Amino acid sequence: MTYRAGGQRSESRPFPEGPEAHAYLQDYAALLDAVSFPSVVLDRRWDAVIANTAFRTLFAGIGPHPTAMPDDNFLRFVLFHPDASTVLGDHESRWCLPLLAQFAAALEQDPDDRELQAIRREIAQDPIMEAAYRHGLPRWIHAVGPEASALDGAVRPLLHPDPRWGAVDCRIVTEAPRALQDMGCSRLTLVLREPRRVRHAPRRAGGRTRRATGHLTVVPTPEG
Repeated sequence: MTYRAGGQRSESRPFPEGPEAHAYLQDYAALLDAVSFPSVVLDRRWDAVIANTAFRTLFAGIGPHPTAMPDDNFLRFVLFHPDASTVLGDHESRWCLPLLAQFAAALEQDPDDRELQAIRREIAQDPIMEAAYRHGLPRWIHAVGPEASALDGAVRPLLHPDPRWGAVDCRIVTEAPRALQDMGCSRLTLVLREPRRVRHAPRRAGGRTRRATGHLTVVPTPEG
């Protein structure tokens, strides 16, 4: 068994097994739970291997979804979950486009990967998201440069469910100790900064804003 948030990892997903990997991930899970900021270990397909309590708390209000829960596959959550924008501020421009760019690079590097192919097919099923992927994304990369898609060091807005945080910026820190690298994994931590005042979409009565679908609603314009 290998660790992932919410239970045992799907047997259909190849992942290093054995007592050493098991013990390391068990100890790493204890390390992550001692971290106060949301933190998750992702494999190269963005599948969540371990997520700490703060990560689960951040997304506690997210409704169920068969394939796009944040502690299952973070890329699918960003792209396809209809509740993603209730936590990820400026969802389309600050989260979707950078993750789409990373996905495009991963698919180009490994075009035969079945999981990546499945995500690509799901993108193609939505005409607006497909237009954003094929046309909006290249324009955005041309305008801001490929480095804009990097997660490490980026500052992104969040809408934290804890009112002590509320609308807050986070610094994304990614790192991969050698043992995680050997497993094809890296750790992503959202370092919460001082709460800020931001404008965002009106919330629903009695709840947070929910997107009509999990897909992009427009082909985004490039951001500087």
